[in-house]
Amino acid sequence: RAAIDIMVDNCYGEFTEDYEPTFYGADLVAGSLIKNPGAGIAPSGGYIAGRGDLLDKVAEAMTAPGVGRHIGPQLGFSRILLQGLYFAPQVVGEALKGAVHAARLFELAGYKVSPSTNAVRGDIVQTVNLGTAEKLIAFCEAIQKAAPIDSYVTPIPAPMPGYDCDIIMASGSFIQGSSIELSADGPIREPYAVFLQGGLNFANARLGALLALDAVKQAD
Repeated sequence: RAAIDIMVDNCYGEFTEDYEPTFYGADLVAGSLIKNPGAGIAPSGGYIAGRGDLLDKVAEAMTAPGVGRHIGPQLGFSRILLQGLYFAPQVVGEALKGAVHAARLFELAGYKVSPSTNAVRGDIVQTVNLGTAEKLIAFCEAIQKAAPIDSYVTPIPAPMPGYDCDIIMASGSFIQGSSIELSADGPIREPYAVFLQGGLNFANARLGALLALDAVKQAD
């Protein structure tokens, strides 16, 4: 291959396949601990892994030349980070089952989904093209209702930096911003696709998908 360093943003992808990107030749991988590898337990943080010489460069850029990984924030919850990592493969498996279930459910209802039910998956995200803004909003409202936290909240579309349209997000999570927990979001523009991800257990993911399908039918 060319003499270049390859870095992979592995958010949403950890533990979904037998091997991680470094096995296939990536020099660095990075991700968030409030996604797959934190299992809904880690309250904050991120990681970077890969070639030692590149990790040294990253560490020195983060702190100071010559200091590198010898100093840095401890955060005070190393045990919780490790506990999240321990549970992560099982929790990601639950989220994957939820994604496959949602794909099949909406395929049978006549919607275009990606990945399809039988597709090989490399992350936990499931896309459903809903066709109208009303259905997209109804879907996200239903996912919020299925949440263990803030299920009484009604998500509404709103502007967000970096987008040329309003965005709607649903996430009733124990950890703010945690997308290994059941969540959904999408831009209010054609094809009105919703991005569904997460679910700490299949029962919650299944409930969310069933409520979402019922809400979409009522918005039709």
